[in-house]
Amino acid sequence: MELGTVYFYTVAILDWTPLLKPDKFKLIVLDSLIHLVKKEKIKVYGFVIMPNHIHIIWENISLNGKEMPYLSFMKFTGHAFLNELRKADSPMLNKFKVAGDDRDHQFWQKKGKAIIIYGRKILEQKLNYIHLNPYRSVGI
Repeated sequence: MELGTVYFYTVAILDWTPLLKPDKFKLIVLDSLIHLVKKEKIKVYGFVIMPNHIHIIWENISLNGKEMPYLSFMKFTGHAFLNELRKADSPMLNKFKVAGDDRDHQFWQKKGKAIIIYGRKILEQKLNYIHLNPYRSVGI
């Protein structure tokens, strides 16, 4: 992703595990977005948090230190998920154990999907998708 470009971004929890179902994990996602908005690192135009993935329409507007804000978002939420699962001594933590060079646990799938929003028509299409996504998941 590049600075100054609006994207529709989708990323899933590793193996589509429903980690985001409990409110405490949704709040971690929200707190991270709010923090980056307040620091004027991102603009958020719409989002939905599903039990095992998120969709966000956002724009990275300035670097967070030396890294892109979306990377800061991924790192912060991953660390917060890890801390929360450790604090609760949750057996779910084992689902996220990986043998990586740079980490012991991984929560987000390695590559999210970023689609550039080129105009109003695509923006409206993606916003409608985000708004309807929760309804489709329960079969309404």
